[in-house]
Amino acid sequence: MDEPRTASRADLLVLGGGMAGLSAAARAAGHGLRVVLVDRAPDLGGSARYAGYLWTAATPEVMAEVNPGGSPELRDAVVAGFPAALDFVRGLGVDLGPAVPVLRYGTGHRIDTGAFVAACRRRVAGAGEILLDARTERLLTHPTGRVAGARIVTADGTRQDVTATTTLLATGGFPADPDLRAELVHPRARDIAARSTPWSTGDGLRLATAAGARVTGSGGGFYGHLVPAGVHLTPELYVEAALYYSEHALLFNLAGDRFVDESLGDHLTTIALVDQPECRGLLVTDARGHRERVRAPYVAGGPANDKFELARRRGARCVVAGSAEDFAHVPQEWGYDGPRIAAEIARLASGGRPRPPRSVLPRPLDEPPYYVVEATAAITFPFAGIDTDGRGRVRSSGGGVLDGLYAAGADVGGLYRNAYAGGLAPAVVLGLAAADAARRRTDLPPGAAPH
Repeated sequence: MDEPRTASRADLLVLGGGMAGLSAAARAAGHGLRVVLVDRAPDLGGSARYAGYLWTAATPEVMAEVNPGGSPELRDAVVAGFPAALDFVRGLGVDLGPAVPVLRYGTGHRIDTGAFVAACRRRVAGAGEILLDARTERLLTHPTGRVAGARIVTADGTRQDVTATTTLLATGGFPADPDLRAELVHPRARDIAARSTPWSTGDGLRLATAAGARVTGSGGGFYGHLVPAGVHLTPELYVEAALYYSEHALLFNLAGDRFVDESLGDHLTTIALVDQPECRGLLVTDARGHRERVRAPYVAGGPANDKFELARRRGARCVVAGSAEDFAHVPQEWGYDGPRIAAEIARLASGGRPRPPRSVLPRPLDEPPYYVVEATAAITFPFAGIDTDGRGRVRSSGGGVLDGLYAAGADVGGLYRNAYAGGLAPAVVLGLAAADAARRRTDLPPGAAPH
């Protein structure tokens, strides 16, 4: 292996420049630490640039109720750390909107992520070094096993060893890696679209496991949304094309069956769709749903656009059906059991009991015409990842923790399992935890040279 031609030192080495990595780097810079921030992308921000709300469950009890399969330690850490995360963002001079309800169980604030990225960049640039278009070749370790930085390959191909007292993995998970999606999310997740940066390909997971870390959360789902099938997702469509209104719609698989309680949330319906043949379905709402939901913002005060019309303009399979009977004539090439769908919509419109039940929004779709979009799933980040404790420390496959190594953001696994209560908030909370740990660890003796 080629030896590095340059070397540098950091109190905190941050691998990944999204919400988690920027939070950690900016906090550490505020502590007076020397920070080196590395990202594979040509610019900072990661997938956080496509997000708009900093939110989580309102209380630990609510978090446990909506996310019973998630790590109790991580769940409690996120909720407990949320007020301090808000204070940190405001301390950067970034405005947060007023508190608003998110879904049925969360509270959050609209955030200008562009302003957040710019504020963090300014703070970090004055306290260390930012390396873009750079990849991490491997972690450096002491003979004792302590992680002591990483070997970086910079944009010009130079290998640079960055020795660090504390190293944070915050590379955005693996939504852009089809093989890891198939292995750790679901076999059918290999072929779904990613609504994330193309650089989130599992670098943090691979670096961690090579150093002896444990992986957790396999098969536990992912955060994502329904999108129109057949529409090529580009960054400007990650939010605009998402079919958030599915809570107020019915979703039918190829056999013409409903298979999920859509009213529980679009994010859960999206996970359920991946388990269906070909990962596609017909999403149906009525005139009231179109009027009040399809063209309305998902969160109060957020942006609004006519998602049905956008899907139709982009070439998705979309149709307006004048009556339930019209579904019997779904084009054969679409592959759906149209007569079965027609019968079920008519049954529900006349007061029949939904199976599965619609536990939160029981209103029947009884106001024709019906607006139909063929939908598929798109992933923002997986729930599988590096096993991490509530302080962000990476757990070893052999027990205990890997000294000097932390993880945050989408690199962390196990926070959620077939549930979701925010992505930005956990990223900030665990990013700040890593930076605060780096401050404490700067007084540690340097030990032997890394190898």
